[in-house]
Amino acid sequence: MEPLSFTLPDGSVKSFPAPVTGAELAASIGAGLAKAALAVKLNGETRDLTRTLEESGKVEIITGKNAESLDLIRHDAAHVMAQAVQELFPGTQVTIGPSIENGFYYDFARNEPFSSDDFPKIEEKMREIVARNEPFIRQVMSRSDAIKHFEAKGEMYKVELIRDLPEDQTITLYHQGAWADLCRGPHLPSTGRVGTAFKLMKVAGAYWRGDSKNAVLQRIYGTAWRDEKELAAYLLMIEEAEKRDHRKLGRELDLYHFQDEAPGSVFWHQKGWAVYRCLESYMRRRQDATGYIEVKTPQLFDSSLFKASGHWDMYGDKMFKVQIAKSDEEGSRDEMLGLKPMNCPGHAQIFKQGIKSYRDLPIRMAEFGNVHRNEAHGAMHGLLRVRQMVQDDGHIFCTEAQIMEESLQFCKLVDETYTDMGFKVHRVRLATRPDVRGGSDEVWDKSEAAMHAALKAAGLEYDINAGDGAFYGPKIEFYLRDAIGREWQCGTLQCDFVLPDRLDCSYVAEDGQKHRPVMLHRATLGTFHRFMGILVEHYAGKFPVWLAPIHVVVCTITNDADAYAEEVYAKLTKAGLRAQIDLRSEKINAKVRDHSLQKVPALFVVGKKEAEGQSVAIRRLDGQAQEVLSLDEAIARLVKEATPPDILREKGEK
Repeated sequence: MEPLSFTLPDGSVKSFPAPVTGAELAASIGAGLAKAALAVKLNGETRDLTRTLEESGKVEIITGKNAESLDLIRHDAAHVMAQAVQELFPGTQVTIGPSIENGFYYDFARNEPFSSDDFPKIEEKMREIVARNEPFIRQVMSRSDAIKHFEAKGEMYKVELIRDLPEDQTITLYHQGAWADLCRGPHLPSTGRVGTAFKLMKVAGAYWRGDSKNAVLQRIYGTAWRDEKELAAYLLMIEEAEKRDHRKLGRELDLYHFQDEAPGSVFWHQKGWAVYRCLESYMRRRQDATGYIEVKTPQLFDSSLFKASGHWDMYGDKMFKVQIAKSDEEGSRDEMLGLKPMNCPGHAQIFKQGIKSYRDLPIRMAEFGNVHRNEAHGAMHGLLRVRQMVQDDGHIFCTEAQIMEESLQFCKLVDETYTDMGFKVHRVRLATRPDVRGGSDEVWDKSEAAMHAALKAAGLEYDINAGDGAFYGPKIEFYLRDAIGREWQCGTLQCDFVLPDRLDCSYVAEDGQKHRPVMLHRATLGTFHRFMGILVEHYAGKFPVWLAPIHVVVCTITNDADAYAEEVYAKLTKAGLRAQIDLRSEKINAKVRDHSLQKVPALFVVGKKEAEGQSVAIRRLDGQAQEVLSLDEAIARLVKEATPPDILREKGEK
């Protein structure tokens, strides 16, 4: 056998005359690394340290410093929890238990219900299993032996999983002491490496394999981290997130509400709609300034359009479908229509109207399109996951030579928009070709290369989100981070050579022949609904002045200032400010408290003295000292504060 060579991240090479394990490789590099090692990655595949490395390639030793270590810890924490549950509650069947963002879960089949009261003893048993420091041992089994193994234990859900695996699938079990589970791995060296920085969070119902026709299981969620400091920070973030929950603040601030009669749809109240309109107006100005034409397309389309685009097959289960009876000279028949889940097929139909020349390109088409998606009932979550939504959607029809310039322009738009909203682009990822996709490999090579080139030209660092592109093209994903450290993926840019071909879009090129345009799908905020939810939680309802639903409330100290208060209110509204007036016979401190709870940025307090001097006393939500200004000066200052940042920039005032 030829010697094996392993290239380390620093470019150095380790050679061996025969296969070695990941642990042996780590030990050959250094004793410290061997002690810190958790797993090994060979040619992009993460493996247990005990696995033999039988081929040369790029290798990396995973330690606690790697972000990837969190997935390993959480995966193993799920196994430790499952063992703890079965030791404490004999007769419980284990089903599936993956790591997820910020934690893990495991689904259990048990006649008696779990409750949060069970968590302390489960956590205690988990700590006991961690303290045993039992090694994770991988065992390869034949299909028949694995089925017999789990049948003997009464684990019928595991038996079903094994029977549904492909015939050529390698079946592996992982043992930790006397307990074992069906699992592909990889795992940490032992249960002791999981540590004790974990906590069980909640229990919920879950259908077996996500199918409502199947049995309801009990899902226990937990979180796990590398150390107690990380765990404490996460729990503090969760506590803060509960205070900022946009559903709670939406009710308290009278922005919007939800109700069962319209599942997944929003009832916008006056104040919430004012914020929404600010976002929409902002995006319309930004798009108008960069050469977009705004269009509006229908809600309901014949299924033939979605079948032609590929969405009917790829996203049909997420579409609301309508069957109608149709009668014509050919007789009566049923016809299937679909509420649009996205705007791109409709925009392609507008592009196809009339002959387009290369001189017409790029055509930047935008729509605040109302779309519908049939989200599962359990998946809906306030504004963050709805069934009816509006996207700041756009599609750029361009030549291949124009992809770079259009992509750079959009990257700049995203950066400026997020900055204006109080965020920064925190992370960028490139989602590449999925397993099920349209177009040839040659087309995908071309579209992915274009996105790589655009990101590099924009000077953006990015990582790869392998296999998560759309079926028609790769996708650049822009992530922002909110005030309490949570990450949100919002803006996207997708390079598409597939849909223009499927939908027969063309333009006449310089050679006089018809060519397919490239279609760049782009969204800056994503959906207004979701972005609104993010904004509410980011600011905890205390919006910057330009986005605030109410800019100012005029409050009287005594009723003899009512007439002056009306005059102030009239001037504020004439100046374009969103103002209210409070003439209640309440003490001023009570009025200040009430409007502060409603997160109003400024209060103009007036009494007899202010009326005589044509002034106002300004009280700020942020706790600045009260100041007295002339009415005209106070209005001018507030007008500037309430002016959207893009308009201030245009005026050279920002």
